[in-house]
Amino acid sequence: MPIVLKGPEEIALMRQAGRAVAEVLGILRQEIRPGLMLKRLDEVVRREFAKRKVVPTFLDYQGYPARVCVSVNDEIVHGIPNSRILQEGDIVSLDLGATHRGFVGDAAITVAVGRISPEAERLVRVTEEALWEGIRAAKAGVRLGQISAAIQAHAEGNGFSVVREYVGHGVGRSMHEEPQVPNFGLPDRGLLLQKGMTLALEPMVTAGDWKTEKDPDGWTVRTADGSLAAHFEHTIAIIEGGAEVLTLP
Repeated sequence: MPIVLKGPEEIALMRQAGRAVAEVLGILRQEIRPGLMLKRLDEVVRREFAKRKVVPTFLDYQGYPARVCVSVNDEIVHGIPNSRILQEGDIVSLDLGATHRGFVGDAAITVAVGRISPEAERLVRVTEEALWEGIRAAKAGVRLGQISAAIQAHAEGNGFSVVREYVGHGVGRSMHEEPQVPNFGLPDRGLLLQKGMTLALEPMVTAGDWKTEKDPDGWTVRTADGSLAAHFEHTIAIIEGGAEVLTLP
């Protein structure tokens, strides 16, 4: 799929989709507590997206059966909200996409369930910091690898591992456009960033090894060694002088 540069009107529509995602992620964050059944989160997304008149991007995407991805503890991404009950000390990653008038916003957060261990708390903090390191590196005229290298350096510099098998991506009229945006790599590699590119940066970071495995459900991806994982994501647009985050409330 060719890389499509977005104009101001298209970026404005993505900003509206992104705002809906950010607002609903904030509502989901408030729902997270010990004793919560995961499928409740999908119902919240259904209700809140209907209020905002946006379409759930994930539902039925390549057969995915829910509106939000919910991944707990050693689950990295693409977890299906089901009858599992959250426990004190869990961490839960929420990945959400909305489509507004044909344009997509995509973002993710990792949330503590009650009091969590110091290791889990540090993993969550460092993963979010790594995302912002990637955003700060995103500028027109630099190589895509600058983003990848900035994310990797922060995560690995704090003793964690970066998932190799799942990466960020271009986003716009489709949830997955070119280019792929790895969370690891060399700063002088990859295409030159241009004004009008819109990208989803999404570091997935583990407390142990970076290798992954997929559950029999065909969707849920977890760490092969059972270590904790965290996931943060923002949709950004390359603009004059840097990057604008499109998935803010």
